[in-house]
Amino acid sequence: MGTGRPPLALKWCAGLPKTGRRGCVWAVLSPMKPAQTQETIEVDALTVGMLIHLDGGWMSHPFPMSSFKISSADQIATLRSLGLQRVRWSPEAMESAAATEAPAAAPVVDRRGVVADRRRSPQAHTAPSPLLTAGERQFGEAAKASKKVFERVVEHPAAARTAAEALTRQLVDKMAGADDMCIQLLAEGTGDRTSAHAVNVSVISLLMGRSFGLGDSDMLDLGMGSLLHDVGKTDLLERYRHREDHFNMAERRLYENHVACGIAHAQHMELTPGASLILEQHHEYSDGGGFPYGLSSERTSTLARIVSLVNAYDNLCNPVNPGKALTPHEAVAHLFTHSHKQFDTAILGAFIKMMGVYPVGSVVQLTDDRYALVVGVISSRTLRPRVIVHDPRVPRDHAPVLDLQSVEGLGIRRSLRPSSLPEAVLTYLAPRTRLNHFFEPTGDARSSA
Repeated sequence: MGTGRPPLALKWCAGLPKTGRRGCVWAVLSPMKPAQTQETIEVDALTVGMLIHLDGGWMSHPFPMSSFKISSADQIATLRSLGLQRVRWSPEAMESAAATEAPAAAPVVDRRGVVADRRRSPQAHTAPSPLLTAGERQFGEAAKASKKVFERVVEHPAAARTAAEALTRQLVDKMAGADDMCIQLLAEGTGDRTSAHAVNVSVISLLMGRSFGLGDSDMLDLGMGSLLHDVGKTDLLERYRHREDHFNMAERRLYENHVACGIAHAQHMELTPGASLILEQHHEYSDGGGFPYGLSSERTSTLARIVSLVNAYDNLCNPVNPGKALTPHEAVAHLFTHSHKQFDTAILGAFIKMMGVYPVGSVVQLTDDRYALVVGVISSRTLRPRVIVHDPRVPRDHAPVLDLQSVEGLGIRRSLRPSSLPEAVLTYLAPRTRLNHFFEPTGDARSSA
């Protein structure tokens, strides 16, 4: 790290258990210089202050960094829930820190439910920036993996399939054994549009599959098919990869041909029948008005119907022209009121129940008139999400974050378009022009095993 190591900073860690609650917590993570020696220690023997180093893949743990200083008993409990018996740690780093660091004050929660910092003034209720989360790191890695899959499809189809299977397996395993999920809003700059769309559709589709209780093989098919649903677009010229209102009939047919190209790639990659049907049917609609075959819902697979809906939602929120984007709240309302005949009724109902009336990315006004941005939704408690609140007394990088589930008497009054916000509020909340989603398990069942 060198001599320019940043000071202790709060990081937003979704999914880490907090005493007496399930959901997201605030953890103090301190980047440290690598120690000269490392030893292994039993997880049960860990204490606050130890610098540990986690092994495994990029989705094997929920922490933003693989090397960090333990700051709370909650983090130790999370390590136990991962099934770890021993971890590596740096004794010298702990001894050095003990000699130089003053004890940190424990975080407190004020009467409005805002995480506060005792070292600041009573009015300065602080919270970490939500831009550096574990979900952010994992989404970025998933987007990179997705991009590599698409790059290999033409010349190395078997390798592309293997890479897609590995990514899908990681996503499915991350969802296994959890009681609930926290859907997270991420920064908009993660991944190019194609890979971000693929990961967004895959993540939300898998969350949908989980809500329906799909088995492992169906979840893998759903993950593979949703990740690769647009793989046929790699054969098209850039200007035909996204349908535009001004397309004439010939241009529209060129665009729609990405489905046939996708089917051909599915055969070369030797995808399973379940995954292949998703590539073939993800633009079919329940009323028979889709393409390429105009199939009604009884002639399409359940997995394809899930991806058809999720794909439409992401395209409404993240169109090629950002000026035409709907807010998440508007997108859900549009699907329910204007497009409900195009989608399976049960799947649409489950989608709205999971995403909530105020999905992540929604700009809202609270019942106490403050403005806020929804950044986290627990799928079983969608009416009381986690929000960043506009507070002009606090710097934007330390904007207050409220878990409405834990704040009595405070809720959401209405959803707003960002353009209707006062300029100062719009600058402060900085609503995303491109919505990226990830998830973190909450109330992991494995922690009680």
